[in-house]
Amino acid sequence: MRRVNPATEEPLEDIPDHTPAEVESRLRAAGDAFAAWRRTSMDQRRAAMHRAASVLRRRSAELSALMTREMGKPIVAAEAEVEKCAACCDHFADHAAEYLAPECIASDADRSYVRFDPIGAVLAIMPWNFPFWQVVRFAAPALMAGNVGLLKHAPNVPGCALALESVFREAGFPPGVFTTLLIDTDATAAVIRHPVVRAVTLTGSERAGMAVAAEAGKALKKTVLELGGSDPFIVIPPDSEDMPDFLCDMALEAAKARCINSGQSCIAAKRFIVLGANDPFEQWLAGFMSEMKIGDPTDRETQVGPLARLDLLEQLDGQVHRSIKQGAHLLYGGGRLERKGYFYNPTVLAGVRPGMPAFDEETFGPVAAVISAKDVDEAIELANQSRYGLGASIWTRDVELAERIAPEIDAGCVFVNGAVKSDPRLPFGGVKNSGYGRELSSFGIREFVNIKTVWVKDAEQARDARRSE
Repeated sequence: MRRVNPATEEPLEDIPDHTPAEVESRLRAAGDAFAAWRRTSMDQRRAAMHRAASVLRRRSAELSALMTREMGKPIVAAEAEVEKCAACCDHFADHAAEYLAPECIASDADRSYVRFDPIGAVLAIMPWNFPFWQVVRFAAPALMAGNVGLLKHAPNVPGCALALESVFREAGFPPGVFTTLLIDTDATAAVIRHPVVRAVTLTGSERAGMAVAAEAGKALKKTVLELGGSDPFIVIPPDSEDMPDFLCDMALEAAKARCINSGQSCIAAKRFIVLGANDPFEQWLAGFMSEMKIGDPTDRETQVGPLARLDLLEQLDGQVHRSIKQGAHLLYGGGRLERKGYFYNPTVLAGVRPGMPAFDEETFGPVAAVISAKDVDEAIELANQSRYGLGASIWTRDVELAERIAPEIDAGCVFVNGAVKSDPRLPFGGVKNSGYGRELSSFGIREFVNIKTVWVKDAEQARDARRSE
């Protein structure tokens, strides 16, 4: 594909795909590397992963600028992403041994326990929106578990893909333990089927998830899918005289949550469900969205950068205008900025209802859809009236009420009085069309291991038992 800087529309340097022979060579090298890497001690893996964290921090300026150039992430957010990757490496370096410690289980054996052994090469098919974080949150636990990683990154961020390989190589991981494959989508199925590949993880669209799961299923290979989201942001105002202040505070939180990564985040809040009269919230939200500084992503004051590609901008604009045609009210924004680059004005739609694109579909850009609910039960119904189930947030002063609501929400994670985020300490993933399986924490690191039962009987006792039968 022709790559351009999304902020300037200027062409970027061409980075050619690997040839079929190069892909085969890299796959074979990964298979060879696994044979040795699986036998390395946890201490050796720990030291290498801590070095990876150090390399990320030392090269932060270079890596952040690369993200900004290839997919338009504002530079301050890019720097924060690199630091989050480094922290993730440190976390799994420090906790993998604990997460993977054998577990004893009493049985009729003298000793029986469960081991968590590596399975081999795991193929990661990753998106462009968090081009370092999405990869590291897979790679850090997978490599610490003794697996090797293969990365098929999005075609608009090949520089980030190659940089990630160089980070792990510079940190001292042996050749083949982390390998980038520069291939197009059409070549991916053959890689999934390759005998070196033992499992596949994908972060991407529903369509991509279905295709990858089908291909992996035909080869009986495990998958973990983290797909799209249309996260509800439920606002439950207090029944008191300070309700206006509360709604103002919530509108500010809503604007920040919606504009994370210029709105290009699967876990960004997208549907804002407000109990009761929501006019004050809508007006505050429109005001805060209008104050977002949109522009040059290399400017440290910029809060909203460009969308990553022209087709993404056109798709988002179509969703907004189809929703307006079906009765949504445009309170602010609603179009592309008249300047070079793929900039979309932060937008607020009110009166959004099920059946409108802004409600039913994932809007991947800075567009907030405000929805009215008459009570808590309707808010839950509206939150769940989506084919997605990635994250959700509940904003209220009644924490006990929020914790009673949380089990009713169909989502992989529910945050109370905080924006949804991924955290190495907590499992991350969704339900319904948002995918299956978990990343991060002890749950994530165990997705790609052989959960192996070991049953042991003392030889002499076993002999005596046989003689007494």
